[in-house]
Order: sequence, then C-alpha cells, then structure tokens
Amino acid sequence: MSSDTHSEHTADSHPWGVGIEGQRRADLGDGRFLNPIVPGDHADPTILRDGDDYYMTFSSFLTYPGIVIWHSTDLVNWQPICTALHQNIGSVWALDLVKHEGRYYIYIPAVGDATNIYVIYADDIRGPWSDPIDLRMPGCIDPNHVVGEDGRRYLFVNGIRSIALSDDGLATAGELKQAYDPWRYPENWDVEMFAPEGPKIFRRGEYFYLVSAVGGTAGPATSHMVIVARSRSIHGPWEDCPHNPIVHTASAAEPWWSRGHASLVEAPDGGWWMVYHGYENGFRTLGRQTLLEPLAWSDDGWPVAQGGTLAQPMAKPGGGRAGPAGMALSDDFSTDKFGIQWSFFNPQQGEMGRVRYDDRRLHVAGKNATPEVSSPLTCVVGDRRYQVEVTVDTEGAAQGGLLLFYSEKMYCGLGLGAGELRTYNYGEEHRWMRMGLGAQSIRLRLTNIDHVVTYHYSTDGGTTWLRHPWQMETSGIHHNVFGGFTSLKLALFSCGDGSCTFRDFTYRGLR
Repeated sequence: MSSDTHSEHTADSHPWGVGIEGQRRADLGDGRFLNPIVPGDHADPTILRDGDDYYMTFSSFLTYPGIVIWHSTDLVNWQPICTALHQNIGSVWALDLVKHEGRYYIYIPAVGDATNIYVIYADDIRGPWSDPIDLRMPGCIDPNHVVGEDGRRYLFVNGIRSIALSDDGLATAGELKQAYDPWRYPENWDVEMFAPEGPKIFRRGEYFYLVSAVGGTAGPATSHMVIVARSRSIHGPWEDCPHNPIVHTASAAEPWWSRGHASLVEAPDGGWWMVYHGYENGFRTLGRQTLLEPLAWSDDGWPVAQGGTLAQPMAKPGGGRAGPAGMALSDDFSTDKFGIQWSFFNPQQGEMGRVRYDDRRLHVAGKNATPEVSSPLTCVVGDRRYQVEVTVDTEGAAQGGLLLFYSEKMYCGLGLGAGELRTYNYGEEHRWMRMGLGAQSIRLRLTNIDHVVTYHYSTDGGTTWLRHPWQMETSGIHHNVFGGFTSLKLALFSCGDGSCTFRDFTYRGLR
C-alpha cells in the first residue's frame, strides 16, 4: 500500500465516484475506493459484523430521531436502514453497537445537564428498539461492551475504565475501576489534550486487543490518533503496541485531519480493516467523516496500518463491482423520511406532533419566534459543492425557510415571513435586509461552492430567479469555533404563529 503524502498526491487528483444525484461516493467502480466511505457528519463509527452483513452507526448529537443504523456487505458501500432512538435524552456521543446471544444492544452516552450512559435493545436490527434504560454511570462516555474470558459482560468507558454488567446487559454489577493506563505520545506533539477515550476491544487468537484514542478529537490537525494494547485477559495487564500510534495525522498537509476513534473488523475475504473518523483537510464544516483503512498483522501479532495518508485510492475488500450506496436527498415529501434523512434539532417531547404530510407536502407548525429555537429539520450533507432548492408556503404569521445550520449559536440562510424575504447570517436575522415581496410562497435556491454560499429566490415557482445580494463564506462554522462536535447541515425551519409548508426539495452534488 502507498504511504505517499498529500503534497505529492491529493484526493482531488483522484476524483471520487459519482453516486445518486451527483453525490460523491467512495466506490470508484473499478475495484478501488477513495475515502470517505460515509461522507459528511458521521463521527465515532461503531461497527458490527453479523454473519455476511455489517451494521454501523454514529454519534447523532442533538438531532432526533437519532442513531441512524447503516448496512453494508462490503465495508465500502453503505445505506441507512432505520433509526433506533426517538426520545431526547441529550446529546448522543460515541456509541457501541453489539450483538450478544441473538439480541442487539446499543450503549449510548448522553451529554446534557448531566452525562450518563443508557442502553437500548432489539431482537431485530431494524427494530423496534426499546426505550432507553439508564445505567446510572455519571460522567462516563464512549462505552464499549465486551465479553471476558470468564464469560461475563463488561463495559469499558473513557479513562480507560471498566465495570461489570449484569447477565442481561441492562444494569451494572460492580464498581467502576481503572483498567488501563494508556500509552503516552511525546510531550512536544501538537494535540488538543490527552483525553484517553473511545475504547474498542476485540479478540483475535489468544489476545484481547484494546484499541483506543488519545490526543483529543478536534483542535490541531495533528491531534487525534489510534493506539493499541493487548492482554490475554480482559482484566489485564495490558501490553502497549511497540509502534503506537498505529494511525496519526502527522501534518496539516495531509488530506485527513485528526484521524482516530477506530474499530477493527474482519472483511468477508478474511482481511482486516480499520474504520475510524477524521476531518477533511479544509472542510471541518462537514464534520468528522467515516474512513476505512486496510490492516496487516506483524509476525509478532500486532496490527499495522497500510493506508498511509489515505490520499490514494485503495483496493476494495474482496474487490468487486460497485453496489448501492447512500440515499437520494431530494424529497418530494410523498413518504416519511424522518430519522433516515430529516431530524429535529434538540426537539421537545411530542415534537412530531408539529408535522403532517399530505399531497406531496410537508406541513410544519411554527415553534417559537426565531429559527435557532424552532427545532429546525436538519439534513446531513457530505459534498464540498452542492445546490439545493425548496418551495416554502407560509400560513398565518409564521415564517419559514432554508438554512445552513450548525447550532443555535450559528446559522445562515433565507426565509419568508409576512410577505418579506428575510436574511440570516452570523446566527441572527439582519432586519435591515428585509425585502417586501408581497408573497406567501417562495422558491429558494442555495448553492455552496467550497464554502462560498450564493442564494437565489423566485416568486413564480422557479420560472424567474433573482440573485440575493449577499454571498456568505462559511468555512469557519465548525467545532473548533463553536463547539458541539457537529457539522454545517441543511435545514428547514418553521417559526412564529401559524405553519409552513415545504414542497419539492431537490438536491444536486456539483463538480
């Protein structure tokens, strides 16, 4: 495998495959792929092999329905199949998806006024999933379920600490204790913080392998990394890999920054791979994206990363032709795509009561007075360049529109209210830019080209387009500035007294 640097070969010199609606895809169709395997905000991947099927899910933060489960048979091409969490328990961070004795479990850290770990379970991966059960583990995140050599179930968490679980996996059964003192990088490395986290344990041969992350998940491009230790017992002692870290962004010139939080998985052909996340060089706005890297095993039984900087295309696991991947983001609102595509931001109980579908229209009742507190409907995007359109009809004193939404702290976009076109930037409306249109219906177009955002609007259904006078530059809207670990998403909002109707949402990736 190549170990070239980004300065010699850039990802742009090897274009991604083109998928549904022009969206980028990893599979190049010739037996090779180019990362990311799941573009856009898909952080902290947890992967489960279940026979010939693979399932993966990610941190969903404050978007609900949350915990979208994706399916693949080749580790490269992934499609969403269901959502597992509908009750707002806080910001959902790095999870663990496991199967034990025929039942599926997801261990969920939730961060809000307090931090705790919950568990849900299902007898079918597609659900229905149980309501969340509180494991009463305050201050813990990044759970990982493992069965020890004694046959008992354990949960490892940040720190790296462990606790025994009950036989049914739905309660703790012991005291939380330190399990491993993680390997330390040299003091002169540029990282965010030590932050030992993301433990993922698997068994191969006579050893348990403990894969974890240090260095912090954001901050400098060289922050995150993957380290490995092993032990013959789940209780230790743990031996550090002699070539730690096995993955680390060494330079901001590389195509992927802050690479870490890895899980190791065996492919159908018997090869081994790592799945982890990273920020795309210059595109932190897209969030942490899911990456795939091949592994070899040294003669003395340690995993060795084989992907270099991930700048070059690599052979797919087992080769083969491209299969289905991703999903169409265009939505005519003829079917309910909540959870799979659309999710409320930080909803209250009963939020779905605001929503009604009929005749290819999505009706959303207004909530609160301004977009940031209206629980907008968000949609993850993974392209550097794209164009989206939607028609918005307002009723009563409601206002609604189309946004690029990061959090309640920062968003931008256009809306319609009281017959006026309204402009949002820097997380607020700029009232001095209100334009009287005398219309209750508008079609909005948003074009994002490498962070430069241009808007157009039409009051005649898209026959005549007018360019909005304000272009916006969004490259700084990401975690290192605003916190929250998330990404810049497309969003529809409805606020004020009354309701908004959305029609004919169209998406197109651009080259």
